Amino acid sequence: MEVKTSLLDNMIGVGDMVLIEPLSEDTFIENLKKRFDHNEIYTYIGSVVISMNPYKSLPIYTAEKVEEYRNRNFYELSPHIKFVMSYVAAVCGKGQEVNKVKEQLLQSNPVLEAFGNAKTVRNDNSSRFGKYMDIEFDFKGDPLGGVISNYLLEKSRVVKQPRGERNFHIFYQLLSGASDDTLKKLKLDRDFSKYNYLSLDSATVNGLDDAASFRTVRNAMQIVGFMEDEVQSILELVAAVLKLGNIEFKPESRCNGFDESRIKDKNDLKEMCELLGIEQSVLERAFSFRTVEAKMEKVSTSLNVAQAYYARDALAKNLYSRLFSWLVNRINESIKAQTKTHKKVMGVLDIYGFEIFEDNSFEQFIINYCNEKLQQIFIELTLREEQEEYIREGIEWTNIEYFNNAIICDLIENVSNGILAMLDEECLRPGTVTDETFLDKLNTVCAEHQHFESRQSKNSKFLTDHSLPHNCFRIQHYAGKVLYRVEGFVDKNNDLLYRDLSQAMYKANHSLIKILFPEGNPAKVNLKRPPTAGFQFRASVGTLMKNLLTKNPNYIRCIKPNDKKAAHIFTDSLVCHQARYLGLMENVRVRRAGYAFRQPYEPCLERYKMLCKQTWPHWKGPAREGVEVLLKNLQVRAEDFAYGRSKIFIRNPRTLFFLEEKRRQCLEDLATLIQKIYRGWKCRTHFLLLKKSQVVVAAWYRRFAQQKKYQNIRSSALVLQSFIRGWKARKLLRELKHKKRCEEAVTTISAYWHGTQVRREYRKFFRANAGKKIYDFTIQRIMQKYFMGLKKTMPSMSPVDKSWPARPYGFLDGMHQELRRIFHLWRCKKYRSQFTEEKKATYEEKLAASELFKDKKALYPSSVGQPFKGDYVEITKNPKYQKLNSLVEDKVLLADVVSKINRANGKGAPRIFLLTKKSFVLADQKTGQVKASVPLLDLSSVSVSTQSDGFFGSTSAAKGDFLLSSDRLIEIITKLHRIGAASADRNQINIDISDEFLVQFKQDKVCVKFIQGTPKNGNGVACKRKNNRLLEVSVPSP
Repeated sequence: MEVKTSLLDNMIGVGDMVLIEPLSEDTFIENLKKRFDHNEIYTYIGSVVISMNPYKSLPIYTAEKVEEYRNRNFYELSPHIKFVMSYVAAVCGKGQEVNKVKEQLLQSNPVLEAFGNAKTVRNDNSSRFGKYMDIEFDFKGDPLGGVISNYLLEKSRVVKQPRGERNFHIFYQLLSGASDDTLKKLKLDRDFSKYNYLSLDSATVNGLDDAASFRTVRNAMQIVGFMEDEVQSILELVAAVLKLGNIEFKPESRCNGFDESRIKDKNDLKEMCELLGIEQSVLERAFSFRTVEAKMEKVSTSLNVAQAYYARDALAKNLYSRLFSWLVNRINESIKAQTKTHKKVMGVLDIYGFEIFEDNSFEQFIINYCNEKLQQIFIELTLREEQEEYIREGIEWTNIEYFNNAIICDLIENVSNGILAMLDEECLRPGTVTDETFLDKLNTVCAEHQHFESRQSKNSKFLTDHSLPHNCFRIQHYAGKVLYRVEGFVDKNNDLLYRDLSQAMYKANHSLIKILFPEGNPAKVNLKRPPTAGFQFRASVGTLMKNLLTKNPNYIRCIKPNDKKAAHIFTDSLVCHQARYLGLMENVRVRRAGYAFRQPYEPCLERYKMLCKQTWPHWKGPAREGVEVLLKNLQVRAEDFAYGRSKIFIRNPRTLFFLEEKRRQCLEDLATLIQKIYRGWKCRTHFLLLKKSQVVVAAWYRRFAQQKKYQNIRSSALVLQSFIRGWKARKLLRELKHKKRCEEAVTTISAYWHGTQVRREYRKFFRANAGKKIYDFTIQRIMQKYFMGLKKTMPSMSPVDKSWPARPYGFLDGMHQELRRIFHLWRCKKYRSQFTEEKKATYEEKLAASELFKDKKALYPSSVGQPFKGDYVEITKNPKYQKLNSLVEDKVLLADVVSKINRANGKGAPRIFLLTKKSFVLADQKTGQVKASVPLLDLSSVSVSTQSDGFFGSTSAAKGDFLLSSDRLIEIITKLHRIGAASADRNQINIDISDEFLVQFKQDKVCVKFIQGTPKNGNGVACKRKNNRLLEVSVPSP
């Protein structure tokens, strides 16, 4: 269930100044201070919100707070305002296009703040321009886009800042946050002191990170829709303004006696011209000469140093202000609504407040004029809102007396004799025009005006006011008296930029410059004087007022609690001063002139229904009748309230506080009643719980007692049963033992009797057969002992273990040897049964090699310990021999590198030797090319020596003989012999072991003879040709 709340709940001080009692300036300030000390920075005056700057972060803008205030009525919760754009982003719908629009609207603010805000003595992020934004919504409440209007950028700040203040943020952000490469392109240096337009006493501000802000601005420009070349052009113009401020002039005398200006150091001028694409000579001339056109005549006059500095500053101000206006227009292009459907519009006006400084000039005059107009429309709309509500509710309207500042607005903006009109007239007048002539004109026209004061007007009335200097005038604004110094009024109102400078800017190759200075186009020369700054601002303020009159406005009045920009400090005098010039007391009086408080009948009845028995706890009829019954029962005087159509109107806050006090007392009584009922319910519930628990405990105890009793009876019965069974068992055991002893006695007696009978019969034959029986028994015991001893001394299961226990007796020799033979055969069989097929084949090859070469060839013993691998060149894996492997059809049984002996010199050439079941192949080791392939069917014999060499000769009738040498001769010959023995369709290959054998080389037979000797150089086996018929192989002696 939703809990109904009200502004009046847990109120610190008074949440709405209309309810303050008694009303005075002291109680007004005291209420603000009390709420400020409790971090309540927002206070209502009716629908107006007073906002106190806390100078610290407060957790009042979180997503939870947004949700808490969402869809709530005005007086339901304590005073609060949200960041408008953030609130719109939070509560609107979702979607790609909607999110894009919301993000662009949000990100337009950092861009405008960077170029339009600056640090002042009162605010580190003060808006130095007026901004009005229309946010457009569709029928669902989703934002479609927006339009921004800007008013009177304080462009004089570009060239000069008051003490303790800074230039616009973008200059410091660019120098602090741009990369070194970007600054190099812009011809800038990070040192602020190198630029005349940047004040140094406040260049850095605590709490402001200019570098991070620059990155934020760059990101915001990208989101809003600025192209990269546009951003670069903007930064180039900002850099050009900084360079422009460094241009300095010196006087140069001419022959006619007049001084001309010349640029001291042209380096900054050169770099500026390079940035903007302007010819240096064109801009240099524009700073030295001024051309005046009148109809068909042109007059060129030289500029002195003061005029040159004026021209430089005028160009800087115009360049920056036009760039700012272009930025606003460019942002509008990105954020404007794309559809032309019917839209709802919410306008947000953020404009400078009333300004009173020690030295007030043209800018403060214009700003305060704007605030006079806003105060005028504020009072008008407040009265209109009050009157419309009274009429809507059927309450009689009475005229309210208040100070009407229309007379001050008329003093400033009257088209015939207003201050702005006279300033424009003075600017347009031919002849010598100065600020003093303007002041004289004011003294002539406005001297009798009750809100205008000057030294001359005072003197004419024989009044002396030394606080009013001769070059100043004073205006009695609604917020108080403000002293304006006329110095600079004429120049700032003229806002004159020499045509030569406009034309020089138009000649730039920079695309953005041409857009900013269209009047510099020679083809469109306009001799008409441009409108003054005052005229332009008055027109824009008029447009703004018309726009505001079409809206339903809500006002926020901002107050700074101290000048130190510190938290927890409340300066009464400063706050009082701001409250006066904001007209807050006047606003409260207007609101209280009729009825101070009004509320719809439903929430009023819901809040106070407990004060009357007829309306509590539920009222069945209409809410208005319930309120009537309630007020009648409370005996509230009829003149203190009035019944509207949908609301109750309460004239005096005392009546409201009377109702609140009654409600507070009633709530305390209700709280006591609720506590009493709750305590009774709690005690009753506790008693019932104890009673229920007692029943449960008793039931469980009875169960436990019965279980315990049953277990005791059962255990006693079991003990008794066990004793009885034991007694019966022991009795039966005694009977059985007695019976068994009787049977054993009978058996024993019978056995003894039968023994006696047998011994009697046996004595007759014992003497004849006793020796043979003793011999057989003795032999049996000896054999038994022999076998038991043999079991314990049995040798290991290894077939090569030749050990065997010694025989104990000579007569067992034959059996002893036979058992040794049987045991050896048995363990050999057991050993063979463990062989795999592969291992079995290996041993068969080793056995075959033994049969062929044992005691026949000296190389054999060294091959016994070497396993027969078969493939020694990895022919299936080596990519070098893939082609050779594919040429062999059968499985390769052996692959190795051998040496083919040349009969001409006895030297060997390496060859790949491949052996399959059908043939052996010789191939080149490097290329893998097949040199010879010999079918095994054609191989009749293989000849080897008895020495430790690896030579062997193969005899083939078809292919001829080969003399080869290999370190693995034993394995090669063995495999050849086994292949021949295993094949049924070919004769077995003969193995000829001899130290001399013949080899058939083509048509010649050569004898290969093996001798023992010492080869040269100790190189082992050596083959040497002796003659055409003899090859001699020297083998080292063993």
